[in-house]
Amino acid sequence: MTSLRKQQTIAGPAMCAGVGVHSGTHVRLALTPAPADAGIVFVRSDVRGVDNVIRAHADSVHDTRSCTTIRNTSGVELATVEHLMSACAGLGIDNLIVEVDGPELPILDGSSAQFVQVLLNAGIKQQHAPQRFIRILEPIEVRMGAKSAALTPSEGFEGLDMDVTIRFADAAIGVQRRRVHLTPESFLHDIADARTFGFLADAEAMRAAGLGLGASMANTLVVDSGRVVNPEGLRFDDEFVRHKMLDAVGDLAMAGAPICGRFVADQPGHALNALLVRALLDTPEAWRWEYDSEAETVREHAPALIAAAG
Repeated sequence: MTSLRKQQTIAGPAMCAGVGVHSGTHVRLALTPAPADAGIVFVRSDVRGVDNVIRAHADSVHDTRSCTTIRNTSGVELATVEHLMSACAGLGIDNLIVEVDGPELPILDGSSAQFVQVLLNAGIKQQHAPQRFIRILEPIEVRMGAKSAALTPSEGFEGLDMDVTIRFADAAIGVQRRRVHLTPESFLHDIADARTFGFLADAEAMRAAGLGLGASMANTLVVDSGRVVNPEGLRFDDEFVRHKMLDAVGDLAMAGAPICGRFVADQPGHALNALLVRALLDTPEAWRWEYDSEAETVREHAPALIAAAG
């Protein structure tokens, strides 16, 4: 039992602030350690008089148009949680309290990189309780038209083996595929820096629908007629599929625990990811709870991870 991977939280408080990509609202986050088995818990500090606590879990997912929005039974909502959820899952942070003074998490630079830096600067603390994870025993697959996503038993890798393909008509993106064995190191190296993206042709319609009000080239890769408009260009040749992987890491974390299995997706998005997690939780014979007997803690590698994150 001494080799069990223990649950983790942050070692001390941290803060960050920025603009919500859809609401355009300036919001501040206060992150504090949470006890073992708490999970990731969001608190709308600007809401008074009703329950303002929202648990990061599939049961709380309310809307998946353009982002992942969670909602509690009192109707209190919080949008665009996926990039912070991805940073927590990628680093192996199991328990965290996040106080937010607005309706949406900040987009920051459009990736998870700045959230990662905030978390690593706060420090990662091992807790007394062992971490449990979800081992996939039987395939689970969902489809939305031509889009598909599946979780299948792992093929030798003790963790999440991701294989993601995207297909866009615009020549700036085209067909991209990437496979990553998710570890804290691979998350930092391959996924965390990939930014969200959108099409210039869709901007007017999105704003008319009350979306993308805080979007800019400082936080979004903008694609227009076969080219990337941002003057700095891409961070990776296949940054688009990497960002879809980033979103999937955050959305799959809504299962409530790390997943040990293979994730294969063709044209994934928030709605498809949420549908897959819901199908998984509704099919208990397809998985079982296990404790990790081999994985090392991120805390042991924190200096190297901070250096890698820049």
